[in-house]
Amino acid sequence: MQPKDKLIIALDFSSEAEALNLAKETAPYAGVFKVGFELFISAGPSIISKLNSLGGRVFLDLKLHDIPNTVARAALSAAALKVNILNVHASGGFEMMKKAALEMKKIKNPPLLIAVTVLTSMDTKSLKKELHIGTTASVHAVQLAKLAKKAGLDGVVASGEEIIVVKKSCGPDFKVIVPGVRPSWSEKNDQKRVVTPREAVAKGADYIVVGRPVTGARDPAAAAKKILEEMK
Repeated sequence: MQPKDKLIIALDFSSEAEALNLAKETAPYAGVFKVGFELFISAGPSIISKLNSLGGRVFLDLKLHDIPNTVARAALSAAALKVNILNVHASGGFEMMKKAALEMKKIKNPPLLIAVTVLTSMDTKSLKKELHIGTTASVHAVQLAKLAKKAGLDGVVASGEEIIVVKKSCGPDFKVIVPGVRPSWSEKNDQKRVVTPREAVAKGADYIVVGRPVTGARDPAAAAKKILEEMK
């Protein structure tokens, strides 16, 4: 896999036009574009085919989390849109993840099915105070990664802090997508557990997700190029 194929640009816009313009600008430097709640709700499912037509692959970041049957059916609907990566929330539990994974195995060329572990906007302190989780954020993330692996998923979304231990616990082929990646020249914003692009790749990340350092830049293409060069 080339460095470009590991770079996911988060299209965190409510405007379809803005999202497509940025995708066109950064396509030479990024192999995947992330479509989250904001863009998917405002632009609708057609945004997927429009991004695919630009030559980019799509990570549909809807973090599905519901009863097993509902999530499995939603995952099938998402796969029909020709996305390349799809995610669910690992905290939905083993049965939910397993049912979704089984449904993906029934279709031709399914997307990678990935489980979200602990959001990078949360840390050990907030997990303990708000959710009454007694372990550290990293330990909890790895526990959820092991559960996702057992359920038959292809990988997880986890912070840079967990890359090495997830790979060690779940195997080198188990994918790790790292969000909250911040180059040294950018602001952290609301992210708490962050790594630089260079650090993430060095630790073994299969993909990194970058949003505001690119989308908020005066020259998004130049910012994406700079990140790609750092990854190399």
